[in-house]
Amino acid sequence: MSQVDLVIRGGKVVSPDHIIEASVAIDNGIIVAVGHDDLMPSAREEIRADGLYLLPGAIDSHVHFRDPGYPNKETWKTGSAAAACGGVTTVFEMPNTNPATGTVEALRMKQKAAESSYVDFGIHGLFGDDTVDRLEELLDAGVTSFKAFVGNTFGNLPAPTDGCLLEGFEKLAPLGIRTVVHAENSSIMARRQAKLQAAGRNDPFAHLAARPAVAEIEAIGRVVTLAEWTGARVHIAHHSSADSLYLLREAKRRGVDVTAETCPQYMLMNVNDMSRLGGILRLNPPIREARHNQPLWDALMDGTIDMIATDHAPHTPEEKTRESIWDCDCGFPGVETQMPLMLTEINKERATLMDYVRWSSVNPAKAWGLYGVKGVIAAGSHADIAIVDMDKQGVVNQGKLQSVSKISPWNGRVVKGYPIHTLVRGRFVMRDGALVEDAAGWGVSVKAVQKMPTPKPRNTETYTTAILTRPEGAPVSARPSADVIEGTLP
Repeated sequence: MSQVDLVIRGGKVVSPDHIIEASVAIDNGIIVAVGHDDLMPSAREEIRADGLYLLPGAIDSHVHFRDPGYPNKETWKTGSAAAACGGVTTVFEMPNTNPATGTVEALRMKQKAAESSYVDFGIHGLFGDDTVDRLEELLDAGVTSFKAFVGNTFGNLPAPTDGCLLEGFEKLAPLGIRTVVHAENSSIMARRQAKLQAAGRNDPFAHLAARPAVAEIEAIGRVVTLAEWTGARVHIAHHSSADSLYLLREAKRRGVDVTAETCPQYMLMNVNDMSRLGGILRLNPPIREARHNQPLWDALMDGTIDMIATDHAPHTPEEKTRESIWDCDCGFPGVETQMPLMLTEINKERATLMDYVRWSSVNPAKAWGLYGVKGVIAAGSHADIAIVDMDKQGVVNQGKLQSVSKISPWNGRVVKGYPIHTLVRGRFVMRDGALVEDAAGWGVSVKAVQKMPTPKPRNTETYTTAILTRPEGAPVSARPSADVIEGTLP
C-alpha cells in the first residue's frame, strides 16, 4: 500500500462486541486498515494512542444550533465546535429555528449557516399541518429526516393534528424516512399550565406538574399506533419517563420500526436537583422524580431505548435565571458534555465502553441510514473517531464551553473520561483537548451517504392518496337507484 495520510498507532479500538488493540490507517478521509501495528502502511503523519481508546465518533440525533434566527443563543459554528470538543462527529439539527425549516427557502438559509460546521450533519425538516404537502420537496432539497413537535417547545410551533400525522406518515412510509417525534400531549400540558399559573404556582416544580408522565404515555401510544398502521418509521425524542417504556417494548415486539433516545439529564438528574438549579434545569420533557432514573438505564441496557442524544438547546444565562419558572427558556447546552458524563458512568461500571459505543454511535448510525459509512471503525468507513482517555479527570466548567451559552446544570460536576482528539473524515477538529479552529467548515451534510433500509409501508389501500380516486365498480352518485326510491323491489 502506498503512503497514507495518517496512522494512529497503539490504541484500543472499541466496537459493540469487543475491544482490540489495533492501529488505524486513514487516507483521504477513509479508514483503509485496522490491525496489527506492524501491518500498517507508512504515513505522512503518525500519532501514538498508547493507553487510549478509539471510539467511533458519537452521532447526536438531537441538537438545536439556533441558526438561523437566534445567534445570541448559538450559531452553527459555535454549536459544531462544542460537538467537536465533545467527541461528536455527526449531528442532526432540529427545525425550530427562525424561520422554521419547513420550506425550501428556510432550508437553504440553514444549509448556508451550516457551511461553518466543524462536524458532519443531517437536518430534520419540520413536519406539521402547514408543511405536510412539502415533505417530498424538502427531502429533494436536502433534509435527511423530519421532526414533529407533538408536544410544544421553544418556538411555539403548533402541534400537528392527528389527521396530519396520519397523512404525513402515509407519505413517508413508502420512502422509508424516519420522523422524530417530541411526544407529549400538548392539550394536557396547556390546560394544566394555565391552571397552575392561575393558582400562582411559579416555582420550579410547577413545570413538572404541568407535564405529567401521562402526557408522554398518551403521545407515544398515539404516534406508535399511527406508525404501525402506515408502516412509517418513527423516533421518540428525549424519552424521560419510566412509565411509558412498556409502550416501546410492546411496539418493538410487534415489529414497529420505532427507535428512541434518552439524554444524560434524565438518567443522572431528578427533581431533587431542581431545588438547587431552578430554571437552569427547565427543559421539555421535564426532569422527573428519582424513580425514573434507573429504569432508563435499564432500558438502554436491554435495547428498549436505542441511543444517547443530548437535546442540546442553549439559551443565555439571563433567559435561564428569571424569577418565574414559566419565564425561563427550556433547555441547556449538552453536546460538549455528553461524552465525559457518560464515560464517567462507564468508569463507575454502570455499563461498558462497548455498550456506550452501541448507544452513542452504532444505533444512531443504523437509525438514520448511515451505518457502515459511519458508526464503526472499519476499513471503508469514514474516519470519524473520538480518541478517549478514560483516566483523565476534570470538572465541568460552563465558562469554558464552546457554546455561546455559558450556563449549564452540569457546572462543577466531577468527571473522569474525556475525548482528547476528535477526527471527522480523517481531519482533526479537536486535538490535544483544543478546538482546531481552521477546521471550521469541514463538516458536510450526510444526505449524500444516507441509505435507509427498504421501506415497509402497510395498509396502503387506506392511504389518503388511494381514497381520493373512486374505486372501480363504485356508483358515481350516492342517490339510490330508481327502483329503490319507487319501492318496486320485492
